[in-house]
Amino acid sequence: MHLPDLITNALGQGLLPHLLTVGGFLLAVFVLARLLGEKRAPANTFAWLLLVVIVPYVGAPLFLLFGGRKLRRLAQDKVRLLPVLPVAVVRRAACAESPVAHAMVSAGAAAPVAGNTVRLLTTGEDTFATLERQIRAAQHTIHITTFILGRDDTGRRLVALLAERARAGVKVRLLLDSVGSFFSSGGFTRPLREAGGEVGRFMPVLPFMSRGSANLRLHRKIAVFDHRTAMIGGHNLAGEYMGPRPWVKRWRDFGALLEGPAAALLNEVFIADWCFATRQRAALLRADIPEHVVELRGHSDLQVVASGPDVPGDPLYEGIIAMIQEAEHSVWIVTPYFLPDEVLLRTLIVKARAGREVTVIVPARSNHPVTDLARKNSLRQLRRAGAHVRLFTPGMMHSKGIMVDDRIGLLGSANFDLRSLFVNFEIGVFLHTRADVIAMKAWAQELSRHCQGPKPEVEGKFRPLGQLAEEISRLLAPWL
Repeated sequence: MHLPDLITNALGQGLLPHLLTVGGFLLAVFVLARLLGEKRAPANTFAWLLLVVIVPYVGAPLFLLFGGRKLRRLAQDKVRLLPVLPVAVVRRAACAESPVAHAMVSAGAAAPVAGNTVRLLTTGEDTFATLERQIRAAQHTIHITTFILGRDDTGRRLVALLAERARAGVKVRLLLDSVGSFFSSGGFTRPLREAGGEVGRFMPVLPFMSRGSANLRLHRKIAVFDHRTAMIGGHNLAGEYMGPRPWVKRWRDFGALLEGPAAALLNEVFIADWCFATRQRAALLRADIPEHVVELRGHSDLQVVASGPDVPGDPLYEGIIAMIQEAEHSVWIVTPYFLPDEVLLRTLIVKARAGREVTVIVPARSNHPVTDLARKNSLRQLRRAGAHVRLFTPGMMHSKGIMVDDRIGLLGSANFDLRSLFVNFEIGVFLHTRADVIAMKAWAQELSRHCQGPKPEVEGKFRPLGQLAEEISRLLAPWL
């Protein structure tokens, strides 16, 4: 009997519902096996388990589409693109054998490099002016990665400037996340393409062309100029984050301008992302780099740490845990969204109870109200343990930074939440030089002066609706 006849016979005998049931069961088993085999936060695993078990016909397809966390083939391919710098310009960093640096190297990160300079960028106006200045000064290459390119005056001005530099013969490559820049990666960037620049779209999801989960987004913000100078931080290329003039609605963000070998390492991360998105060969991009371009520029020890589906382990996450565990005096955390997993939260609680100064700065109201609800329980536990929670009141704060004991700091694109730590493609730079960390601490203390403490809670007050909203938000935390 031919296949069409078998299907017709099965339908006639009412077997189709049974076949669908068996198929759904096998699909759910496959998804559960893959889910349990992945290294992910317990809360994330539980959330997906709940969805797949309760509503398998919905949960299983959603997991296959959105739930993947690591892309093994991508990680293997990108291992061959790990930073390789000329031995002559690499000087062993004094911090190379510190517990934190060693933990991250063991987890798959690059080793710290010496000979860098760091200048912090604490306002959107300074960041925009610095970005424009570096774009105009670039002689060979401009490589920029961003999650959001705004369809506003800031985005339009930057596209026009990049197009101008492309016409002048500079190799300009702009890599945009296809979701974050969904409305600006097409016609909005046409002037740059027409001028000879290149625009890449990272993991498109419409149509379903992505080579991985649609949930895996490129959240890195990197700009590298001539392989020797780089900008990194939380700023997207939009008016909310930066612009030529002050704006009362501009978010408070944070980043840094780096010079030296660390900038070359960030360029290698860009090359890996660009080659994955465009399928170009890395040799093509490296051919644009002049010989002996990497120079020792200062006295800062920096460690570039990429994190995400393209990294076999979780070096950024493990580095943050190691930082906090090594704290002897203080831990300062600045983040727009505070949704740690149980390990990070418990580590902070233990440090606070042990008498360490633990300070967490978050916006009083972020741009995502659900995350504000989801963070309440964690912040409440920290306060009860003796930590200081500070709410930034002037507006939205999008800054990200961690400082421990005035001796190690972290800045970059990652938020202190499950999505950044376990799902997104992120980038971080660890500062291992005391002077740089003290400068970061001074910035955080200035932020704190614009903050206030949470309103005191009435002990024993029963808030059924509020508690229900918090619990639902916490359940959704792995997907936020």
